[in-house]
Amino acid sequence: MKKALLFTVLAASIVSGLVQAGEKLVVAATPVPHAEILELIKPQLAKEGVDLDIKVFTDYVQPNLQVQQKQLDANYFQTKPYLDAFNQSRGTDLVVVKGVHVEPLGAYSNKFKLITELPDGATVAIPNEGSNGGRALLLLQKAGLITLKDPKSVVASPKDISSNPHKFKFKELDAAILPRVLDQVDLALINTNYALEAKLNPAEDALLIEGSDSPYVNFLVARPDNQNSPAVQKLAQALTSPEVKAFILQRYSGAVVPAF
Repeated sequence: MKKALLFTVLAASIVSGLVQAGEKLVVAATPVPHAEILELIKPQLAKEGVDLDIKVFTDYVQPNLQVQQKQLDANYFQTKPYLDAFNQSRGTDLVVVKGVHVEPLGAYSNKFKLITELPDGATVAIPNEGSNGGRALLLLQKAGLITLKDPKSVVASPKDISSNPHKFKFKELDAAILPRVLDQVDLALINTNYALEAKLNPAEDALLIEGSDSPYVNFLVARPDNQNSPAVQKLAQALTSPEVKAFILQRYSGAVVPAF
């Protein structure tokens, strides 16, 4: 009788320990807003048996490569056009799981207060990744500053510009360093996550900014073999909860917009 009771207690302790420890889920994110949002939902996921381990990256390449190589389980930082271009160029097969928010890309300057003040021959810095560079050029085209050969191309580069009446000089740079070159260029097209890290307020500081109808939703991304796993699905549900929506609206004041 005592042995049976002891066995029951030990079994209960083991099960309890497993529940407390939870299933570990390692997810990559850029610092703002992605890692901040993940930190918000970490306690809730722990209650659901998911031990969320957040790895912060400041680039857009390693988070994808490491998910593909199974060093990480998922990532949360990118748009579908960027992922599609990455998969095609790198031979990866990562997939979107859930759309969470939109970060309107903006154009910033330390030298000018209005886009109309930008002089002919101005130096304009844009991201050097295909989809983000194309996104920047589409924003400039929408403002009537340039014209693209294919006016709807999301992967356009400066060589795809058919009309550049102001003779802008384009510099293609890594997206993460664009805030740091604002004093060296006349205009820089910066992703909102990097703008926020640099203490720029997209709603107030951007000379141009994408509208709320932007198709560039930021997704939770995983592999085909784990996209439907219970832990990844719990993460997807938590990222699109009313609590996350309220947090995004309150904390980022329009610089980040819920996509659900």
